[in-house]
Amino acid sequence: MDDRSLTKRIQTLHKAAAKEPPSVVLQLLEELKKEPAPTEEQLRSTKAGVVVGKMRSNTNKDIARLATEIVSKWRKNVDSAKDKRKVELAKDSPTPKSVSSPLPPSSSSSNKPYEGNPETRHFKTDKVDLKRTGHQARDGCIGVLYNGLAYRATESVEEVVRLAMEVEAAAFRVFKGDTPEYRQKIRGLMTSLKRKDNPALGKRVRSGAITPDAFVKMTDVELASDAQRAEDEKLQQENMKKAQVPMAEKSISDALKCGKCGQKKVSYSQAQTRSADEPMTTFCECTVCGNRWKFS
Repeated sequence: MDDRSLTKRIQTLHKAAAKEPPSVVLQLLEELKKEPAPTEEQLRSTKAGVVVGKMRSNTNKDIARLATEIVSKWRKNVDSAKDKRKVELAKDSPTPKSVSSPLPPSSSSSNKPYEGNPETRHFKTDKVDLKRTGHQARDGCIGVLYNGLAYRATESVEEVVRLAMEVEAAAFRVFKGDTPEYRQKIRGLMTSLKRKDNPALGKRVRSGAITPDAFVKMTDVELASDAQRAEDEKLQQENMKKAQVPMAEKSISDALKCGKCGQKKVSYSQAQTRSADEPMTTFCECTVCGNRWKFS
């Protein structure tokens, strides 16, 4: 597919995403997926990667899934082309060792799966450039999200940075800018991602099962692990049972007289506090002055 055809398809897709129903967008994406993957140069010149990449956070799950598959296909094609060029360069090298030994790491190493300790990943040790938005606070939030998303992850630095940027952008939209709610949400998401008892959350976000837009709208209950939700539910049920324990029913009598104020508006209840052959104990409370007493 040449640049002109790709540009036309991307423009049509971009317009459809804004005006047409999801079925039309899905059809266009299906057709795009069937086409041969474009080159890295084509993706940059036509901005196809940007347009389709944004659709991975679409509220329609089918559109988000299909866009993710297309981007994955394109990325593999670009990486494959880079590897092919490396091999060709190695073959053309006059040094025999360069043919048999691996090429030294280059800037493209950020595209490779992470090989260090995934539990200690941090944007500083991963040498991530956080200058992405031109806004210091937002760039800092991208770093905070990177630390959470990279925890126990083997995805490449570039992939985690891209996802952190998408989540930050979604939060920025939902919370109307750099607000206290926006910053609080960013910190909360990072904390949830780094919980050792909830590894599934990070995996679902990184795989695209939870889109950035959906992720930033999740409540504390939704962010919790299955085990934590089960424990909270159990505690809630126990509290409800305690709250539903029946209290002794009280009756109002005008035969009982308050020894404090002399009124005959006394509520009382009875309970067996001693052995069965002993009389019941009567608990009294004056509804006028609140005086309490008991007798058997």
